[in-house]
Amino acid sequence: MSDNQTTPINEEQPSMSMPIQDAMMDESNVDKSTHKQKMNQRSIDLLMNVPVQISVELGRKKIRIADLLELGPGATLELPTLAGDPLDIRVNDKLIAKGEAVAVGDMYGVRILEVMSHKSSGLSESEEMKS
Repeated sequence: MSDNQTTPINEEQPSMSMPIQDAMMDESNVDKSTHKQKMNQRSIDLLMNVPVQISVELGRKKIRIADLLELGPGATLELPTLAGDPLDIRVNDKLIAKGEAVAVGDMYGVRILEVMSHKSSGLSESEEMKS
């Protein structure tokens, strides 16, 4: 052979198509992932202005209707909660945290002591969505 060696056409040569295809697939996956993140962020942004009802609960008690009808101004309704026990903080009637009552000037406030997890609320995520 001469100094100018040529490779016959039928001889296998390394293909560059696989790395390019892999790179294109990786880029496609990145694009899909980025798009999904943007869509999730938009969904979260939409929810940020949805109003919710927050309530702080001192306690609950079941009483008979006859006892309820006897309540009037000055009556005291005793609750099973002890003074100093954590208060239930609820969002749309779902327990989300525990806290303690504090005075903020002439008003009441609640200091968050514990934020509940799905496990400690007693419901799975799917059960919470149904109720």
